[in-house]
Amino acid sequence: MKRLFMFFGILMLLCHIPAWAQDKPVSKEELEEVKGALTGLSESFTEYRGYVDALRKIKISGYMQPQYRYTDVINTPYNIGVFSGGLFPANTKSVFQVRRGRLKVTYDNVLTQFVLQIDAIQSGFTLKDAYVMVTEPWTKAVGFQMGVFDRPFGYEISYSSSSRESPERSRLFQTLFPGERELGAKLFYAPQMGPLSMMRVDVGVFNGSGPTANEFDNFKDIIGHVSYQIPFDQIGLALDLGVSGYFGNVRNNTRYLYTPGTLASGAPGFAVDSTATNVSAGVGRQYYGVDAQLYYDLPVLGGMILRGEYIFGKQPGQSITSISTPAQFATGIYQRDFSGWYLSYIQNIGNANQFVLKYDIYDPNSKVSAADFVTGNTAGSLGLTATDLKYNTLGLGWIHHWDDNVKFVFYYEIVSNEKLINLANTTSTLALYSNDVSDNVFTFRVQYKF
Repeated sequence: MKRLFMFFGILMLLCHIPAWAQDKPVSKEELEEVKGALTGLSESFTEYRGYVDALRKIKISGYMQPQYRYTDVINTPYNIGVFSGGLFPANTKSVFQVRRGRLKVTYDNVLTQFVLQIDAIQSGFTLKDAYVMVTEPWTKAVGFQMGVFDRPFGYEISYSSSSRESPERSRLFQTLFPGERELGAKLFYAPQMGPLSMMRVDVGVFNGSGPTANEFDNFKDIIGHVSYQIPFDQIGLALDLGVSGYFGNVRNNTRYLYTPGTLASGAPGFAVDSTATNVSAGVGRQYYGVDAQLYYDLPVLGGMILRGEYIFGKQPGQSITSISTPAQFATGIYQRDFSGWYLSYIQNIGNANQFVLKYDIYDPNSKVSAADFVTGNTAGSLGLTATDLKYNTLGLGWIHHWDDNVKFVFYYEIVSNEKLINLANTTSTLALYSNDVSDNVFTFRVQYKF
């Protein structure tokens, strides 16, 4: 841009100064004319420099993830692929889709930020991020953020889908935090220097209804995460540790609250509290989590990463699902004690390839085990359902980075449910889970990121 202005300036000078071959001296009027032209040029340059400086603060980025998925069987009485990129449509065992199509605009003014991100896929458009962030100017350690953004809980939520080695987040996180984002506000503390420069603290207040849904009750949820980095530069190793907490409520729209209990037969199931004061009362939603990430540069092979998280707590849901709801429950609430974790290992192989191994477990009802499912407790409002089954998923993947923009992902998920051996050869609706059902998923993805 500066060279362009210089070119036009020289051109203007040549147009206003007489030919050098002439002997006639340059008059005062002609010099004044040249001076005026240069002054106008300087003013124009200053004006356009302001435009250029403003444009420099705008960053446009995004990524696209077209993919092909394949599963074992079709026309099954159970859902396949819900946590592996979306439920397979009826009568299909393979599907092409655009999993994510993100476009993000960021205006960064050093101490303030404006961020807007949308997701465009074959089924429509969705808002992903829309927030304003302000950082105090003195120490630049404290900031405030408000709008739609990642919930400050654990590690996997805020780890971008464009960088994550597995195609999807673990079943645990997809159940507790569908959509990852939330609408609210938070404070963060991230010192730039000093003994606390390795620490970050995020604490926020949120609606609790998800990133794109309106608030449906008068309760607000508090979410927080504290992380600390411990570098071991002398041996090429780094360790990051974090703890998280989630404290909220979901409004009960009825008088019925179901909690783990014992049926008249002595078998485990649910007990119901039908007190009239349960109407409009809050049902606790509480999570506690720890996370850790280990980075190490292995000789010959290259860098490796070991990540893990463990979460436990209480989750309000329904008889048919334990996924966090974006709307008011129309029926009684089932509050379950849950636990879950994942562990992933990523090994770089050369400069272009990565091997991925991931294992995750989600137990939506930690009060029962597979042996507790018997014929007498798998029916009725107090009985156990498929929602109470524990699942584990083993993921095996290979990633090839074609260049700085494109990568190919090959990933196979082996999904296993608890085997309800006591229900084999019975008329229970859960008898099909007496063995591991066929619901493994293979994903081939191409990602373009800019």
